[in-house]
Amino acid sequence: QVQRVESGGGLVQPGGSLRLSCAASGFTLNYHAIGWFRQAPGKEREGVSCSSNSDVTIYYAHSVKGRFTISRDYAKNTVYLQMNSLKPEDTGVYYCAADLGARLYDYCSGYGPKGEYGFWGQGTQVTVSS
Repeated sequence: QVQRVESGGGLVQPGGSLRLSCAASGFTLNYHAIGWFRQAPGKEREGVSCSSNSDVTIYYAHSVKGRFTISRDYAKNTVYLQMNSLKPEDTGVYYCAADLGARLYDYCSGYGPKGEYGFWGQGTQVTVSS
């Protein structure tokens, strides 16, 4: 059974840090593009960060560049999003996703249409508030 399970969300004060994890089961991430997306209340889902197959190309949204880092552990079949210097506008539900093709990366980076490409997790809530 293919599954992606996110964890690591929670409530944090502005300026704090969180690390989101996304463990994949039922398939290997080795050849997949991976991505983190978020959806704030009343807003559309947006790409936060994504990495192409084999991490050749990495994208960060302008709003998170320099603060967030995407990575993957091939041995653990897990994707991470390290989030530092968090701001209230980072609040939202964060989703991880993986796709064999280029569609997910293109969607994430704003160069392709939105869609439910590949495998998606159930989402984890991140709230940045004092």
